[in-house]
Amino acid sequence: MQLSLTKTQYSVFFIALLLQACSAPSRYSVHQDYGPASPVDVSQVKNAVPKVEPRSKYGNPSSYEVRGKVYHVLKNAQGYSQKGIASWYGKKFHGHRTSSGEVYNMYGMTAAHKTLPLPSYVRVTALKNGKSVIVKVNDRGPFHENRIIDLSYAAAKKLGVTARGTGAVEVSVIDPKNFQRTAHYQPDIKRPSALATYQEETTPADFKLYLQVGAFSSKQNAYQLRKRLSGMFKASRIHSEFSSSQNIYRVRIGPLSGVSEADKLTTLLNNKGISSAKIIID
Repeated sequence: MQLSLTKTQYSVFFIALLLQACSAPSRYSVHQDYGPASPVDVSQVKNAVPKVEPRSKYGNPSSYEVRGKVYHVLKNAQGYSQKGIASWYGKKFHGHRTSSGEVYNMYGMTAAHKTLPLPSYVRVTALKNGKSVIVKVNDRGPFHENRIIDLSYAAAKKLGVTARGTGAVEVSVIDPKNFQRTAHYQPDIKRPSALATYQEETTPADFKLYLQVGAFSSKQNAYQLRKRLSGMFKASRIHSEFSSSQNIYRVRIGPLSGVSEADKLTTLLNNKGISSAKIIID
């Protein structure tokens, strides 16, 4: 019997195989990820140059599932901007196919994202030092609760993220049409920033890390969550705020000392049956 798949079904099938393969130990030559064995000068690695491209035939299903969680791919990424925590990936995945079907090169300027269309181009700015790079999003991930983007080794190195493994960043989508019209950009743009003294595991006065545990349209629901958290944390660390623009009550824990604390608290909350926590940068 011959199996016949539509184009859409094949795309879903292909990404499912890729994502499943990411968890298969036999797929990769090494178990733990790491960077190059010897120091690499990435100063000469140029930014990705945004250009108009068709959507990848692979890696763009309307939704997909990894480790029991469903992700919905954005139909249009225009105007997308988010602050969060970046991680990076290197040798373990080097030379293997990405979710778009392209081969991953840890020395290239690429990245993985859970929901942006493949390909997309984004500017990633490190909040600790104002350094900025442009990368092509051609892969899916990172499938970690407190990470918003997985950078190639080269991109992470240029931003100063590799030393600690993670870094606070802002990710903004670039419209290739507008980019090509202006055609005025400089590789490795470094913007003046008051955050230059930020260290990975400390939070400077200029911005703070919080763990948002819930967001509700009902004030009563927010109050009940805060009451539940008060039995686990000091009252001074639990904050409730109302967003008048979105009519949402948010409940947060913080400010936090850094990413490590956020990860530990997320695990603690998961063990208590609270699985909605996510890092917020203010």
